[in-house]
Amino acid sequence: MLRHLLQGLRPPLTEPPPPPDPELAAMAATLDQAARRRLGRSLSIRAVDAGSCNGCELEIHALNNAFHDLERYGLRFVASPRHADVLTVTGPVTKNMREALERTWRAIPDPKWVVAIGDCAADGGVFAGSYAVAGGVSGVVPVDLVIRGCPPTPRQLLQGLLALLG
Repeated sequence: MLRHLLQGLRPPLTEPPPPPDPELAAMAATLDQAARRRLGRSLSIRAVDAGSCNGCELEIHALNNAFHDLERYGLRFVASPRHADVLTVTGPVTKNMREALERTWRAIPDPKWVVAIGDCAADGGVFAGSYAVAGGVSGVVPVDLVIRGCPPTPRQLLQGLLALLG
């Protein structure tokens, strides 16, 4: 039985890394160059969940995983809005999150951009008209870019950030 158990451990325990995607690498490098040209430094992003189902957050977190690895291009998520250049908002703005979103927006120094991520952030999505929802992000803070999708892919998020700085 021990021999049988040891045979099961011989194959690699993890999957091989995916092949490099040159298009994705070029897009992220262009995004880093645009951020450095406009801001003189890398781009800092503050993400706020204003009441979403977490589908968009999963795709945002995928930008930080080993495959996309945003940090290698000088793009990073920050915990404090005082250190951010871009505010990304997901989900419809619930009445409970309205004030928190407004405070976060006011805490970000100028120049700042707001990106509404997902269909719910754009116009309330399937939650539009609910008694608990204040509406889309643009009804609470000024929005510079809307990235549609339910949820948008990490590639669409990168393309959106590139369009924002382009």
